[in-house]
Amino acid sequence: MIPLTDVNVHATNDWQSEIRQMIRTPEALLAAVGLGEEWLPAAQAASKLFPVRVTPSFVAKMRQGDPNDPLLRQVMPLAEELSSPADFIDDPLNEEAYNVERGILHKYHNRILTVTTSACAIHCRYCFRRHFPYQDNSQSRAQWQQSLAYLADHPEIDEVVLSGGDPLMLTNSALASLLTEIDQYPNVKRIRFHSRMPIVTPSRIDDELLQILASKVQSIIFVVHSNHANEICKYVGHAAKLLITNGVRLYNQAVLMRGVNDSARSLRRLSEELFAIGIQPYYLHLMDRVKGAAHFEVPESEAIQIHQDLRASTSGYLVPQLAREIAGEPSKTIVASSG
Repeated sequence: MIPLTDVNVHATNDWQSEIRQMIRTPEALLAAVGLGEEWLPAAQAASKLFPVRVTPSFVAKMRQGDPNDPLLRQVMPLAEELSSPADFIDDPLNEEAYNVERGILHKYHNRILTVTTSACAIHCRYCFRRHFPYQDNSQSRAQWQQSLAYLADHPEIDEVVLSGGDPLMLTNSALASLLTEIDQYPNVKRIRFHSRMPIVTPSRIDDELLQILASKVQSIIFVVHSNHANEICKYVGHAAKLLITNGVRLYNQAVLMRGVNDSARSLRRLSEELFAIGIQPYYLHLMDRVKGAAHFEVPESEAIQIHQDLRASTSGYLVPQLAREIAGEPSKTIVASSG
């Protein structure tokens, strides 16, 4: 874990204040990390395809003046985004085919995914939903009631995944309302959050949110998204402890990316830092082939070798499963297991 003294982390008890202060332009991002104007034209062009969004606390962990910083590479618009190979497309997982109700995707037998919001605290340049039609899936409370009625007609569904965007970008009152709607369906045994916010805006794990989570009868699971050990700091560790203390199970899924974490050494550090704060390494994803992200791709053969090197260098419980998602398949495809 990065000691507090080693990084000037922007700490606040008000997560909404930090969201209001987020960096939203290439100019502001370059200034914040000390990079020159030679990076600006490409960054401006790429940001027109997918806007810049990043919180101050995440930027504070980046190395100044280093365009190859692994955290910066995840959010920095680059010229490579402007020319994608033909097999990198807008909807690489064919999610449109599973959009069964407004805001609901039913891809896997026993669970649905809810697109709770289009908002994120950070725009990851590799995001497979960077072209998702959020305007067609936004929901009012009344619309959520109607959409979630899908659960009554599908008793095989025992898990609801809250995704987006990032579900923790909802206010506590909106989130409590949504969870209350889900409570009406006794077939739902688990509620799973997929969120970057415990990593990029750890102040989001506030007392009111913890009270909401602790009041649920369903098991609450958080799958966080951390790709590099430098993302883990004192505040992330504190947020994780609060969640665990309130009965939340924590898992991590990372994306294997060129120039970010494409080595066994980098992945081992990530697993060790996560495990130290109570987060279980879960999946290491081969990147989804979304338009604009081809420069991140690590070929499968190389990924398998990296995963084998990771298995040879650390304990099995620190090794996430190497997986990819293939449109139309009934589950994720395991490319290499941790065993």
